[in-house]
Amino acid sequence: MIGAPLGALFVEGEIAGLFSGAALTAAMIRVEAALAEAEAEAGVIPAEAGRAIAEGLAGLEIDPGALAEGTASAGVPVPALVAALRKALPEEAAAFVHWGATSQDIVDTALVLQYRAALGILEARAARLIAVLKAASEAHADLVMAARTRSQVATPITFGLRAARWAQPVIAEAAALPALRARLTVQFGGASGANTSVAPHGPAVSAGLAARLGLPDRPAWHTDRGAVQALGQWAARLGTGLAKMAGDLILLGRTGEVTAGIGGGSSTMPQKSNPVAAEAILTLTRLTATLAPALSAPHAEERDGAAWALEWLTLPQMLADTGAALAHAITLAETLRPDPAALRTPLDDGAALAEAASFALAPHLGRAEAQALVKEAAEADAPLIEALQRLTDAPVDWSALTPEAVIPACKAAAAQVFAAARP
Repeated sequence: MIGAPLGALFVEGEIAGLFSGAALTAAMIRVEAALAEAEAEAGVIPAEAGRAIAEGLAGLEIDPGALAEGTASAGVPVPALVAALRKALPEEAAAFVHWGATSQDIVDTALVLQYRAALGILEARAARLIAVLKAASEAHADLVMAARTRSQVATPITFGLRAARWAQPVIAEAAALPALRARLTVQFGGASGANTSVAPHGPAVSAGLAARLGLPDRPAWHTDRGAVQALGQWAARLGTGLAKMAGDLILLGRTGEVTAGIGGGSSTMPQKSNPVAAEAILTLTRLTATLAPALSAPHAEERDGAAWALEWLTLPQMLADTGAALAHAITLAETLRPDPAALRTPLDDGAALAEAASFALAPHLGRAEAQALVKEAAEADAPLIEALQRLTDAPVDWSALTPEAVIPACKAAAAQVFAAARP
């Protein structure tokens, strides 16, 4: 993660802190303590040893820097950590630390604890963004603007509906969180995933470990990385939704139709107010999308050090970037400033009413002839409705063909979007 000053826009402290050396070391110690208790309960290690380990590790802090040399040697911090834990415990209990476990059990379970904590933060931010966008959608439910398809003016819609569309992918990904969280489970398989050193107590130890850590239990998943991949894919999908909002605001800002955030000044052009937060969202979400495929690397045989370590480098970064992007998106949503006059300008020539005019004429002329007539009118040197009145005497209520006619449909469409939001 890049530091200051270049990283000021992109470094997310709260989630990044979950994956700091100190936080991860503390999480691994917590797993080792819970493991000793679970094994004592199952009769795998002496009850006295389990109690001594749990008591000795409670509140124990290990300097992650002290594990660096061992990590470089073993490719994983657990052997050095276990050695440090044993030094901190009574001799009779020290031998039972990490009994029957493998390094991957400890690292994966510790990371799952941090992943789930990160999801709690992301869920709260997503809920906040949805709430702010819902308020904006309702506040601007009657504010008409031009929809654009393939960069061209299409039909009238409302700014309220546009805000609802920004919320729509966030709502969908928030709804996916319970199932995603359920996939992030305890990991306990021992050296090669069969728990041979604690047989036949492996399932009991796994269940006890899961219960103490507040995690779902499941069979060892050393090389089944579907849950990790699903978490990364979720972050990438949410990022795509946030990028939609950011990109739209950049485009709307070019014409002054909508502004948001605190504009960034140019070093040489004092008239400019750059869309800094929106650009930061695009940067962060593009990075997340770029990193996501790395999680699909297959894990060979019973353990793959290279593919496993690749997750450490990518997924924490992705989650922190998603947290930063959500924070920027909330700021943008809270500071939306639509300009009614600027939003109305693309509608002034009436061209956006072409579809409505075609459907109004179709009962009288037939669909094909109605579309041909509207196309002819659109090419005339006059507002569309005025030109049509010159070209046909069809009994159409032209006064009903206004941009505001779309408001009820747009309100209904926006309400459908927010109806899907979790309470």
